[in-house]
Amino acid sequence: MRELVNDVIGLIDALDYEKVNLVGHDWGAAVAWMLAIWHPERLHRLGIINVPHPAVMRRFLLRDLEQIRRSWYIFFFQLPWLPEAGMRADDWRGASHAMRGSGRIHTFTNEDIEKYKEAWSQPGAMTAMINWYRAAARYQTQMPKDPRVRVPALMMWGMKDVALSHRMARPSMDYCDDGKLLFFPEATHWVQHDEADEVNRHLLEFIFS
Repeated sequence: MRELVNDVIGLIDALDYEKVNLVGHDWGAAVAWMLAIWHPERLHRLGIINVPHPAVMRRFLLRDLEQIRRSWYIFFFQLPWLPEAGMRADDWRGASHAMRGSGRIHTFTNEDIEKYKEAWSQPGAMTAMINWYRAAARYQTQMPKDPRVRVPALMMWGMKDVALSHRMARPSMDYCDDGKLLFFPEATHWVQHDEADEVNRHLLEFIFS
C-alpha cells in the first residue's frame, strides 16, 4: 500500500500540483483512503465510491459473518494459478460472469465486455489484477494510531453491492472529521456506471463547493 500511495504522490508531483481532489472506487478507493490518512497535506477533498475505511473493512472481515461470506472470492484468490485459469476458461466466461453478476442488467454492454476481454488477455494482466488481493493478505497495511481523515470526504454507496455490505458505510464516516455519505438504493457496486449523471453531479458540487 505504501508503494501504491507513493505512486499517486508521484503523479501529483509530476503534474506539479501541491494539492488535488482525489476520487477512488474499489481498489482505487482503498489507496485513496490511505493517501488521505498518511498525506492529508496533499489533498483538498476526498471522494470514495463503495469502499469502506480500511479500519472498518478489517474489522468486518474479521468479525462479521455476512461480510466474510460476501468476501469468499478474496480467499479463493489466494490460491496460485487456479483463479486465473477459472477466469480465463471458455473465452473468459468466469470473468465476464463476475462483471455482469455484480452489476445491473445493463451496467456492462456487450461492447464493454469485449473491451474487458481484450484487456484481460494482455500477458500477465489477470495475474496482476488478482495479485492486488494476494498482496493485501500478505502485506497488511499498518494503521496509524489515529487513522482519521482530516480532509472533507464524500462517500457514495450503491446499496445493491453484492461484495461489500452497505453496513460498513456509516462506521466509515466515524473516521472522518468532515464526512458526507450518500446512498443509492438501486445502484450496485458499479454506482458510477449505474448512476453516472447523479454521481458526477454530486462530485462536482462537492469539489467546487
